[in-house]
Amino acid sequence: MPADQSASFSLANVIRAHGVGVRGLDVPRRSEQYEGRFGRMFRSLPGADHPRQALIDLANEMTADPEPDPGDAVPDPEENRGISAGYTYVGQFIDHDITFDPASSLQKTNDPDGLVDFRTPRFDLDSVYGRGPDDQPYLYESDGIHLLQGTRQLTGNPNDPNTFDLPRDTRAAGERRAIIGDPRNDENVIVSQLQGIFIRFHNAIADLLGAGSTFADVQRTVRWHYQWAVLHDFLPTIAGWDMVRSVLPHVRKDGKDKSPYDEEPDLRFFHWHIAPFMPIEFSVAAYRFGHSMVRPQYRLNSTLPDPRFPIFPNLRGFNEFPSPWAIEWPLFFHIHSGAPDVGPTRVQPAYKIDSSLVDPLRNLPFITDGIPSLAQRNLLRGQSFGLPSGQTVARHMCIEPIADDDLRVGKLTEGDFPNNKKITEVNAAFANNAPLWYYILAEPQLQFEDDDTPITLGPVGGRIVTEVIAGLILGDNFSYLSQQPCWRPIKELTRSGHFGFAELIMVATGQLP
Repeated sequence: MPADQSASFSLANVIRAHGVGVRGLDVPRRSEQYEGRFGRMFRSLPGADHPRQALIDLANEMTADPEPDPGDAVPDPEENRGISAGYTYVGQFIDHDITFDPASSLQKTNDPDGLVDFRTPRFDLDSVYGRGPDDQPYLYESDGIHLLQGTRQLTGNPNDPNTFDLPRDTRAAGERRAIIGDPRNDENVIVSQLQGIFIRFHNAIADLLGAGSTFADVQRTVRWHYQWAVLHDFLPTIAGWDMVRSVLPHVRKDGKDKSPYDEEPDLRFFHWHIAPFMPIEFSVAAYRFGHSMVRPQYRLNSTLPDPRFPIFPNLRGFNEFPSPWAIEWPLFFHIHSGAPDVGPTRVQPAYKIDSSLVDPLRNLPFITDGIPSLAQRNLLRGQSFGLPSGQTVARHMCIEPIADDDLRVGKLTEGDFPNNKKITEVNAAFANNAPLWYYILAEPQLQFEDDDTPITLGPVGGRIVTEVIAGLILGDNFSYLSQQPCWRPIKELTRSGHFGFAELIMVATGQLP
């Protein structure tokens, strides 16, 4: 498609293999050295059992029919007023970071299932840094400190003339793959440019710290700012401040955190013996809440024309995209105050966290096993791993389960919600026995009042996601919470004391300090 035809694209290719499978889960555990990267939060709970056809029927009900895009002139009732669209892809970036495996092929050959030191999920940005400048010098500039950017300039963002593509292999014909720490971060246009933002943020911190600073100094500073943004921005946005503070009571909205020694973290369900593992309840169910947040179309920047139709599947990555497709980040995050609620310069919201996925996710084009529906794949995978039902997990948490009559399937909008089927109307096998992934997506409907209601994760999903993310940072011996728990972001990089992903983008693009 010519670069000037559309600024709004179908998302049939946005969720690629990372959302379809979980790396490492399907490998038989044979290694004598194996300690376990994946595990269970709720080891004693029985798995839910559902007929395969019932799960397929539920998946079909959870996937919306095709519908016209309402455009920017009026708010879309499926939009979430409390979460901007960029957080969908921050969530994807985080997923790649905590599931990155930097072990070499030789190490995998020697011990394919073990090597605990290489298989611990951490918020350490290994998806950006790879194995570092000594082992992968081609990711870095000659000084061994700055990360390489691509040489191909991207246009379309009027506020950032210094946008460049990722470094790419230009030798081979056809697909031009990005040369980055984790190739999955090139799988769609948005996460690809978010990877570029992190490269630029690292370089900005290197320049800020100046001569005499080592790569380790810069990397630690970048990682700690990233971890801070996850705890003080991403988690409150998707789970709410009350949930964050119930797990991390020392954290404060104004950034004036207390000492965690005085207000100790409260991890009730996520426990480990040596190092944090990746709970399958998180990776196979709870953290897949982001699939419901995907919009069918996005405006990449305000300089491209926007005909809206037809819908093109052009967000797919792993190749160069047209140079005028630079992401205009104020369309994805609240970077500037005073953005309008409607029109081509508004901040696009994510779709609501609800039990509905957009139609393009019904037919993932890269699937070859006969199950192209993302909802079907998620539900069948939960069954195959013996996940407990949502009601079983709720009772274990001492949370009153949602009654079957209140578990609905479909969009969380004023026009749709009253007519949505009860889950037991889809199949009687779901009576008091809802699949965990579906239950976590259905929980937020209890918050719903009208189309303007901000929606976050509910008590079960929010607790799982918050505890696992907080636990991975708490259990990392190199995180700021482990090494300097009273550390704060560099003051010049904050706005009114706040540092989140909008500020990180502003630093990367030269708007802060």
